[in-house]
Amino acid sequence: MNKPRRLTGLALKLASVAAAALPVFAIAPGASAAQQALATAAGVLDCTTDTDGYWGHAHCTNNTGGEASFRVRVVCGMWPDAWGDWKKLAPGATDVSSARCFGGTGVGKVLVEEG
Repeated sequence: MNKPRRLTGLALKLASVAAAALPVFAIAPGASAAQQALATAAGVLDCTTDTDGYWGHAHCTNNTGGEASFRVRVVCGMWPDAWGDWKKLAPGATDVSSARCFGGTGVGKVLVEEG
């Protein structure tokens, strides 16, 4: 007969140490600096999103003094997500990135990724 497996004391200790170490890794100085850099770079464009049910669109304008890039991410219901082409905007420029859900229940959410 097969015996049910039980966690040994050592396995439990290792799991608790790993769980306790996760917050330390999440706020490590290098990661924190990278997260701050992403937060500074992100959110510089003025964007609106819309959908017709299967297509998602991101309309963005660059109101900064430098170039910025963006693309649309369409979260599809019961289907893999879709991403639009990256668009590079010069200062003052406007463009649209679009993507389509080719199946599932259609668009659940339309997001903008800046990079």
